[in-house]
Amino acid sequence: MRVAFGFRAGANSPTSPPLHSPNLSFATKTDRSEKFRKNSNLAFSAATSSSLKQLDSTFMQCSSVDATQPSPKLGKRWMEYQGSNNWECLLDPLDHTLRSEILRYGQFVEAAYRSLDSDPMSPTYATCRFPRNSLLTRSGFGQTGYRVTKNLRATCGVQMPRWIGGVPSWMSTQSSWIGYVAICQDKEEIARLGRRDVVIAFRGTITCLEWVENLRATLTEVPDYVGPKSGGPMVERGFLSLYTSRTATFSSLQDMIRREISKIIELYGDEPLSLTITGHSLGAALAILSAYDIAATFANAPMVTVVSFGGPRVGNRSLRCQLDKSGTRILRIVNSDDPIPKVPGFVFEDGDDVESTKNVHVANLPRWILKCVEDRQWVYADMGQELRLSSKESPYLNKSNLATCHDLKTYLHLVNGFVSSKCPFNEMMA
Repeated sequence: MRVAFGFRAGANSPTSPPLHSPNLSFATKTDRSEKFRKNSNLAFSAATSSSLKQLDSTFMQCSSVDATQPSPKLGKRWMEYQGSNNWECLLDPLDHTLRSEILRYGQFVEAAYRSLDSDPMSPTYATCRFPRNSLLTRSGFGQTGYRVTKNLRATCGVQMPRWIGGVPSWMSTQSSWIGYVAICQDKEEIARLGRRDVVIAFRGTITCLEWVENLRATLTEVPDYVGPKSGGPMVERGFLSLYTSRTATFSSLQDMIRREISKIIELYGDEPLSLTITGHSLGAALAILSAYDIAATFANAPMVTVVSFGGPRVGNRSLRCQLDKSGTRILRIVNSDDPIPKVPGFVFEDGDDVESTKNVHVANLPRWILKCVEDRQWVYADMGQELRLSSKESPYLNKSNLATCHDLKTYLHLVNGFVSSKCPFNEMMA
């Protein structure tokens, strides 16, 4: 029996440099320092800033890039690498091809961070800095074979209280650029992948109101669910608000994704097609919500796979069951030293099942606590297949700094060095 709990503590990542991998490249140290300086003014303390800058420097010293090494070919095994068998025998030890694919999808998330104007003093704050046709290359990703077809925005359902006057405009930014949709168009890359791949990539928390939404940690019912009224899927209130809220100017993230997926199925539905939704932190939560919504909306949807980095809990056991039934596959990459995957709410597990809090005692917790948890809709469930890593295993990381443990570049660094549970980090690989 395991009981895990925690309070939602918003998630953020600065604009992070890519890490060592055959297909990854580095931005200049000057660019990284300037971009990080802007973000740190908003979200990080001076101590955190120093820690992450030191981490950047360490990676530059201990990493090298071999751009000539070819990408592994997936071919007819592409569905297996997309999780058709829940990545059985691929995670421990970590398959080399799967490692490359995880790092590649991590770079799509990195491009989302890099493309955002995160300077609160900028007149274009919280918008995309690059045109769609050059977003991936200008964000430092290089030649991917993918073309960005849609910019995505998320709108907060909460607003600054009217009694708060004179706040800077960036603090009340309600709608912001959150990510993009990209479709593989290169024939050679399609041949390598074994199908045409569509990527939806989401960044993590940046704006003030996104942080406020993160704190709305109670569960709420999923709209438009067709089924029994009791025991249906429920999701974190703030995440659902970001996914479904709209303004007079901007459509909801849900509407934008539905329209784009409809076009994609119409254009490419007759050929082998996959949909990979990836994100970090808040973006990981939105990835799971998007996957659920796509599977529930489109009877002819392609295979949907989620690759999440450092994601918080999203919903209850019923949501997990609905995702499993739809064939959606989720690979949840977790750093055991990162607090964000442990929040929000409580998880009551016995083996693979989530127990009802109506039991008299769960892990020796008093009945009144369990009743309070149930009444406040705080009982969550972990989703998908987990790849567990640990910052403590890397000699290059500051183990005591929580921001470093949660940062996307830390996750990519740990994936790059992970071999197996018996060899959690190989310095020769990282």
